[in-house]
Amino acid sequence: QVQLVESGGELVQAGGSLRLSCAASGRTFSSYAMGWFRQAPGKKREFVAAISWSGGSTYYADSVKGRFTISRDNAKNTVYLQMNSLKPEDTAVYYCAADTKKYPSTYEYEYDYWGQGTQVTVSS
Repeated sequence: QVQLVESGGELVQAGGSLRLSCAASGRTFSSYAMGWFRQAPGKKREFVAAISWSGGSTYYADSVKGRFTISRDNAKNTVYLQMNSLKPEDTAVYYCAADTKKYPSTYEYEYDYWGQGTQVTVSS
């Protein structure tokens, strides 16, 4: 069993930056691929970014490519999402998820464990 706890969400002005963190419990974190998803009010949850077990491969949604960076520190059982040049359309609840396969998917149904989410609000 893996427990995920996100943090770092807050209110920020457009053009600003935030770093989200996701702390994972369990000794198998380093063997899991990890992903970030988000859900805006009235919309379906969507893929944002993902990273392989080693950190060697990363994947991004087109809407965040070049602005967001996913990374992980397996020694700290933590995955990060650095978000720069934030836009009002980035406003959403951001979820961290763990995929027990080493290489991640962009499909949320492939993920086995989810955090509770952290709110990011970008004001214009």
